[in-house]
Amino acid sequence: MKELTLPEHFLENMKHLLGPEYEAFLASFREERKNALRVNRLKLSPGQFEAEAPFALERVPWTDNGYYVDYRDRPGQHPYYRAGLYYLQEPSAMAPAGILPVRPGDRVLDLCAAPGGKATELGARLSGEGILVANEISASRVRALERNIELFGIRNCIVTNEPPHVLAERFGAYFNKILVDAPCSGEGMFRKNPEAAETWTPQKVNACARTQREILLSAAGMLRPGGYLVYSTCTFEPEENELAVAYLLRKRPDMELVKIPCEDRTESFRPAYALGKLCQLGYDIPAEDADYDETEEPDLTRAVRIWPHIAEGEGHFIALLARKGRPDQAAGISPGTGKQKKRALAGTLSKSTQGRTSSKRAEGGTISKEESRLLQQFLASYAPDLNIDICRCEMREGRVYLMPDECPEIRGLRFLRAGLYLGELKKNRFEPSQELAQAVCVRPDAVCGQQDSPGAGKKGSVSDDGTCICISAEDERLQAFLRGESLRLQDTKENGWRLVCAGRWPVGWGKLTGRILKNHIPASWRSS
Repeated sequence: MKELTLPEHFLENMKHLLGPEYEAFLASFREERKNALRVNRLKLSPGQFEAEAPFALERVPWTDNGYYVDYRDRPGQHPYYRAGLYYLQEPSAMAPAGILPVRPGDRVLDLCAAPGGKATELGARLSGEGILVANEISASRVRALERNIELFGIRNCIVTNEPPHVLAERFGAYFNKILVDAPCSGEGMFRKNPEAAETWTPQKVNACARTQREILLSAAGMLRPGGYLVYSTCTFEPEENELAVAYLLRKRPDMELVKIPCEDRTESFRPAYALGKLCQLGYDIPAEDADYDETEEPDLTRAVRIWPHIAEGEGHFIALLARKGRPDQAAGISPGTGKQKKRALAGTLSKSTQGRTSSKRAEGGTISKEESRLLQQFLASYAPDLNIDICRCEMREGRVYLMPDECPEIRGLRFLRAGLYLGELKKNRFEPSQELAQAVCVRPDAVCGQQDSPGAGKKGSVSDDGTCICISAEDERLQAFLRGESLRLQDTKENGWRLVCAGRWPVGWGKLTGRILKNHIPASWRSS
């Protein structure tokens, strides 16, 4: 392992902050970092994945669907990754989305969402109910966010590309769950990303702290009374962590810090620093807090830190906040759960239409009776588990989109996608999208395409039930298909569309003509 050179000023800060734990902290940077994956609970349970995983797993202690893996097993190259069964994620980064108490039917905002590790978990927890707005201000990073949302098969998401204050002006107090994984100086990622250590400066810490405060204020303005907000960073600096939370609590007296329930995580999580302790250590407490009363100061130890010398993960800070008041105190918001929840902020919300990286959108097109028949016929055969409501489908120049049940008005916002792109209606036929294939869950035949299936040969088995072709995940022909190649197969049924599966997990579409399975995976989705 290459020796990591850490900035001297950073080391001085950490020695001052950690005291007797500093040497153990420093030693952690000489150790190999842990790699992990998080199971997509939209498609299978953690227990199911454990039973089918093709490589060794070890549970991450602070989440129920995270596992340490050996990257020498190349989990990113396995067909199950292409099927969206899991997301490769740094272990500590799994904690914030798990701490935010998201339930099906919630209105959820991930304000700084790229590349999508936390957004995909939030979307999976919604189970297709409610709405997820995944926002990323960076135009270069938002594409990766969109792809990961699509890979996971999340169908009730809007991906936006706006500064936080623009969303705050548009939405008001609309969301009842918000995640702010703020841009930071990245000290907790030095071991994972040595380039971050090379570009670190005290000035960067100060600049990040200013940005974080602005983002937090915008986020708090979008949280409805009774709602929860998680603030997290991957840095160690108190200016970006505890002091950012203290700033928000001063500016927004209607916000309060909630103790994170971590009884089963005490070996991995440490309490954050108290304001008084930071004052003793000489940190720059704002003037209005300089003469604080210890009986009135916010208990910042309700937030938690993950330290690399204590837990098997990189550095993280996590705070759980709530907005005081009852949910029904927000104008236009009706209480309720799940599908019973009604639209909030009446007058600003309506059925959205689809845009593609544009701030303007065409008006929604209706689907004719014959087009509806074609679409329903296809979906009933190939995606019955999705239970798609045709009344929520809209068409743009022949392209059909399933809109979220509760969809805010997004005219004037830059966005990449809203809902799920199903495919294209052409004359007398429907052509399905790759996004639809990713949204379809497990096929019902538990042994289709497995090595012990009837007819298994040297390459494994291929089964065709007339709607899907299942190929063993270890079969070289599946890898060829994922690269965009067409396949010649034996023992196939009648011609037509096939949902191609890795074992029993969909990875894309093919069209059978004779014994040739023509590849319909878009070029941008093909593996190299």
